[in-house]
Amino acid sequence: MIVVVIPTYNEADNLRQIVEALLALSVSELNVLIVDDNSPDGTGALADELSAVHRPHVRALHREQKAGLGSAYVAGFREALQWGAGLVVQMDADFSHSPTYVGQMLECIRDYDVVVGSRYVPGGRLDERWSAGRYFLSWWANSVWVRLILGLKVRDATAGFKLIRRHVLETIDLVCVRSNGYDFQVEMAYLCERMGFRVLEIPIYFEDRRIGHSKMTIPIKLEAALRVLEIRWRHRFGRAVARVDQKRETI
Repeated sequence: MIVVVIPTYNEADNLRQIVEALLALSVSELNVLIVDDNSPDGTGALADELSAVHRPHVRALHREQKAGLGSAYVAGFREALQWGAGLVVQMDADFSHSPTYVGQMLECIRDYDVVVGSRYVPGGRLDERWSAGRYFLSWWANSVWVRLILGLKVRDATAGFKLIRRHVLETIDLVCVRSNGYDFQVEMAYLCERMGFRVLEIPIYFEDRRIGHSKMTIPIKLEAALRVLEIRWRHRFGRAVARVDQKRETI
């Protein structure tokens, strides 16, 4: 079973389209879990409507308040595992991550533990509408900062579009994943590398959201960059697990 986990906050204008686009894929056993943080725009009610219409392939998980991206994903991962997921996709609701890549990810996961939709491997592209400052900050965070502090090899450490095997989420102690903003992606990438999981990055085109405004502001990006230091400190005594068959490549 495949479960796509989509955290939402004020995504009523995008949610129906992204869910229907996912369900229209030629992918058997694909299901969608919407994790809504009590959105004031009615996203939660729409999630319940979609769940009723597309039962049993769509579920809604409601949280009482906006409690952060990281905790939303952790809650979603746990719910997906209880649902019986063997594979978990994490992605945004705003079409920044195109559902059309899901099929390619599923083909690639056969020999890997994690497949990352990457903006920074050869062939990966960013929306041309990005400003030079926004592009530079994203490039610096991924290509310089996290490599310097955490020694990561993955090129897109802040990627939010991933396909993850069940055993990865079961092996990582999600209780210890405390990053609650966009640095959550960095912490997960760091733990996957430290534990020796096989990671593959595939190039994607990262499109700016079609409707609404981005929640990723410059102050939020800077805060996430500073929290990378906390990740390094928190896991300073962690023990890497060697794997003989480890692979980390790009295609």
